[in-house]
Amino acid sequence: SLPTLKSEDRNNNKWKSLYQIQGERKRIMRETCSKYKSNNRRIITPYHVSRIFVEDKYRVLYCEVPKAGCSNWKRVLMVLNGLASSTKDIQHNTVHYGNYLKRLDGFDHKGIYHRLNTYTKMLFIREPFEKLVSAFRDKFEHPNNYYHPVFGKAIISRYRVNATKEALRTGSGVKFKEFIQYLLDVHRPVGMDIHWDHVNRLCSPCLIDYDFVGKFESMEEDANFFLHLIGAPQNLTFPKFKDRHSNEERTTTKITQQYFAQLSPSQRQQSYDFYYMDYLMFNYSKP
Repeated sequence: SLPTLKSEDRNNNKWKSLYQIQGERKRIMRETCSKYKSNNRRIITPYHVSRIFVEDKYRVLYCEVPKAGCSNWKRVLMVLNGLASSTKDIQHNTVHYGNYLKRLDGFDHKGIYHRLNTYTKMLFIREPFEKLVSAFRDKFEHPNNYYHPVFGKAIISRYRVNATKEALRTGSGVKFKEFIQYLLDVHRPVGMDIHWDHVNRLCSPCLIDYDFVGKFESMEEDANFFLHLIGAPQNLTFPKFKDRHSNEERTTTKITQQYFAQLSPSQRQQSYDFYYMDYLMFNYSKP
């Protein structure tokens, strides 16, 4: 479970308040699970832990939620593990394609359960619509040699009337409205992707009892509190830099509203219904 506050921290109002916030977040998460989910007694399989990264030195398990600070969290785990001396030294490709960090599904049954029972388990989440718009901007508004041919081509050919040959050939230029049509289609022409899947599916919070739930919206405070709790080196703080397209403004509430203004009221409602469990479980108010 979450490490308790050290005696010298118990008189610190900031730490005390952040600790109480954690208790409240976990309470809401558990209540939502017990109300809506019947899988409390299901067996945890390697599939359920395939998105969880392992840091053995400080005994941390981190469930990766894309577009909620995951690149910087992996950098922090690499520094904790002694794989780098500073988060600034680690390139984006090293983080995502370097295979320096172990995943929990790489261990045997005993290794998985031992770590689930004894390590501090954490995840960081983000307001679902903002996370969605952030993923759309990253994957479809910039050159991308995976998302355009794989997702873009399928989306344009299914949802765009009179698509040009060029658009069908490259898959570039997907519009937000078309992307949402794909997302809400039960017969999607191409499968789901971790960048817009539910946190509920990625991290199985009703099956795995997370000790710490951080939010992107209070990232710096939550992240540095977590590092303080696990006894990380004092000079290690959560990096602030934006990992990709750094000259572009981060996706904000205002930017998110501009994208959702392109949708019909029923598409907006359906999008909310799609992420309903994430809204409920992590206590985000309906946009």
